[in-house]
Amino acid sequence: MSTTAAVVTAVAAFMAGFSGAAIFFRATFVVGPLAEYGVPRATWNLLGAAKLAGAVGLLVGYAVPAVGVAAAIGLVLYFAGAVVTVLRARAYGHIPFPLIYMAPAVAVLALA
Repeated sequence: MSTTAAVVTAVAAFMAGFSGAAIFFRATFVVGPLAEYGVPRATWNLLGAAKLAGAVGLLVGYAVPAVGVAAAIGLVLYFAGAVVTVLRARAYGHIPFPLIYMAPAVAVLALA
């Protein structure tokens, strides 16, 4: 793994982990929009767990590259779903936020 790929993977893992932890800690900048978009409160912990699993998978990817690639694919799909959710809620001003979190996961795939 190149230095660039290692750094991008670490950044992607940090961002996904931060976002997942923010859901568990009920940070208003995360759960406020979720409520606004109509995401059921019962699914919030699952969403946070999916992000944390993606972050852990990216880190495991240092030792087992296939796991890292699978985690990156999962995160890209997760954040693509987030974009769809934002679009369905017609909160067009919020579209950049899931894209910002998706970008490092896409970069991990590009560098893999």
